[in-house]
Amino acid sequence: MVIVMASRKREDIDYVVKKVEALGYKAHLIEGVERTVIAAVGDERGKSRLQSLEALEHVERVFPILKSYKLAGRESHTEDTVVDAGPCSIGGKQFVVMAGPCSVESREQILETAHAVKEAGATILRGGAYKPRTSPYSFQGLKEEGLKFLKEASEATGLPFITEVMAPEQVPLVSQYADILQIGARNMQNYGLLMAAGKSNRPVFLKRGMMSTINEWLMSAEYVMAEGNASVIMCERGIRTFETETRNTLDISAVPVIKKLSHLPIVIDPSHGTGVWTYVAPMAKAAVVAGADGLMIEVHPRPAEAFSDGAQSLKPERFAELMKEIRELVELSGRTLKADTGAAIGAGTK
Repeated sequence: MVIVMASRKREDIDYVVKKVEALGYKAHLIEGVERTVIAAVGDERGKSRLQSLEALEHVERVFPILKSYKLAGRESHTEDTVVDAGPCSIGGKQFVVMAGPCSVESREQILETAHAVKEAGATILRGGAYKPRTSPYSFQGLKEEGLKFLKEASEATGLPFITEVMAPEQVPLVSQYADILQIGARNMQNYGLLMAAGKSNRPVFLKRGMMSTINEWLMSAEYVMAEGNASVIMCERGIRTFETETRNTLDISAVPVIKKLSHLPIVIDPSHGTGVWTYVAPMAKAAVVAGADGLMIEVHPRPAEAFSDGAQSLKPERFAELMKEIRELVELSGRTLKADTGAAIGAGTK
């Protein structure tokens, strides 16, 4: 249920929140530019009790949320969410580009790549310290050592960084280093991990599962948000179909669909979406035109020597060329690639 406040006074809002919680519901406060609403999440069998709150002096109206994703949907939050991560704002008028290698392989490799993507105009550094691999014999990542290398590269370039977390017990450690926690496609429905990330103080970057519907994807975002973390970024990275010419089938239509159904920002990953570096640039440009809030692109100084995903990684010079083309499209859409230096790390949503 959504409770629309008639008053924006803090004491009135706090009073209604206490009423909601006394009825056994979790109260999620959503303060927009034009109005303040309280999303009451819990057992829907007691919604008639919530409906009675409409009689309170400071409540304008109470109405049910029809979608199963109560917090991620636009019914409870009509304004677009902007997520702050370091000096960057994801969503709104700022377009972000996350770039870096699939795996952190060495200190020298991540520092070299970080400086290259920063010079080309990337706004966020990406790199995997923990790597979920199909084969148990493949490179699994440098783990905490990789996190330390990423942190050093981040401090050397001024770029905030995103890295994947694979298990609930890893969340506290990774949160000490990373600006954004990535939940990979294989873990999209790892509910224990989603809840642990929801309890963290870091934005959560949620990749779509390779065989997941948009509804299932939004419900996974709901798990994170239900734990109190409203800073969720959706990432379309391709879904598995019958097509074999590409690694996955990149669902560009997910951008307008998410924009319609949800207030959360959405980023496109054309590297995993195609699996072939020659297809990355055209799909990246298509994502900008479709209205995505950002891109995640794999960049490696020597793709032929990469420990993982070399076939889909751009060399730094190709990435620099793509950034010039992307910048033109971003500016035509009325947005900017320039970072907002006024944001604070872990500041949450605007």
